[in-house]
Amino acid sequence: MFIDEAVVTFESGRGGGGAATFRREKFVQFGGPSGGDGGDGGDVILEADININTLIDFRYQKKYSADSGSKGARNRMHGKSGKARIIKVPVGTMIRDFETKKLLMDLSEHGEKRLFLEGGQGGLGNFHFKNSTRKAPMLAQSGMPGKELKVKLELKLLADVALVGYPNVGKSSLINKISSAKSKVGNYHFTTIDPKLGVVKVEEEKSFVIADIPGLIDGAHEGVGLGYKFLRHIERCKIIYHLVDVSGIEGRDPIDDFEKINAELKNFSEKLYSKKQIVLANKMDLLNDEARYEKFKEYLDEKGIELYPVSVLLGKGLKPIIYKAYEELKTIERLPLEEENSIEDLFESRMIKEDWIIVKDEHGVYEVGGRIVSGLIEKYIFKMNEDTIANFLRILRNNGLEKELRKAGAIDGDSVRIAEIEFDFIE
Repeated sequence: MFIDEAVVTFESGRGGGGAATFRREKFVQFGGPSGGDGGDGGDVILEADININTLIDFRYQKKYSADSGSKGARNRMHGKSGKARIIKVPVGTMIRDFETKKLLMDLSEHGEKRLFLEGGQGGLGNFHFKNSTRKAPMLAQSGMPGKELKVKLELKLLADVALVGYPNVGKSSLINKISSAKSKVGNYHFTTIDPKLGVVKVEEEKSFVIADIPGLIDGAHEGVGLGYKFLRHIERCKIIYHLVDVSGIEGRDPIDDFEKINAELKNFSEKLYSKKQIVLANKMDLLNDEARYEKFKEYLDEKGIELYPVSVLLGKGLKPIIYKAYEELKTIERLPLEEENSIEDLFESRMIKEDWIIVKDEHGVYEVGGRIVSGLIEKYIFKMNEDTIANFLRILRNNGLEKELRKAGAIDGDSVRIAEIEFDFIE
């Protein structure tokens, strides 16, 4: 089954906490701090793999997490780092932030491997906090949390040449004739339900990739029929094969068809509309009125567009269009569809901005939070006793806690709660 969209959550590993331990040696009554550092959390890494051509696996698993780092241990033993999570996606996968729809990463080369979410840093053990005045520190650093992000994966096929045209003009037959792809062929609309990729061999070691897209109909750019779902799959192509039925056996007018298809391309994307087109007049073997072909050719000549007469059924006129596409491809650079946005900037924009958030609850207790408090709690492991609580509050006081409480209306004797610690405010 061809699935080209999926919504999943990626999560990097949390760093392991540092240890707050002390040496326990024979004949040494009061050993110094010996807590080791925690291991770093595992990264989330995305890798583009040409052997995967659908996002179907992401429909069944919604969350992908890297391993967390291990805690530090006594005797300054370092915790083990978490294993990275390498997630393989099809070539041509775009990763967007689910909330803002911003493009974060575009994996368009086979084997391309990129860091998506960095694991949390492991915390320092209490060994690092010993100084001349603090001989037996009871605190260590917590491991930093990993990063979690809900994203939308979008697959846009990576083809050199895209094949467009109304339903039943011979597109599936053409791709079957000139490439290794096998598309269904039938005399009814939307025979091709899934886009097909095929490799067109020009000569030895010379080839290009072609994509067969389901037939477009009027209003495709607005989602009518299957159009919108598949129009995006040709955004990456360099050239468009525009196949038109000139035989008239189904009562179609080639000029009208050509204009309508181009209108759909233009309404969907100016970039797509402006791509080089090689126009193919198909079903020449069924043409009874030569004037139909000549009229269409004159119309294109006025626009400076070359027309190639072909009969896909009989295999006539196909070699020139293959060589024409190959030569054109050598002169066209594949440009990125969109500029990527910084993942770090995205997380930065979602961080708590206020240094202090102080709210008085219904019981008259002042609840203290904000960037400074959450950062301190996140950063340190406190073995809670009178000394460490005093140290915790001292750090907050040095950062302006008392001033902020006064601004919020607190007076001596009011109750204050920070995390799990509740105390009376006395300046």
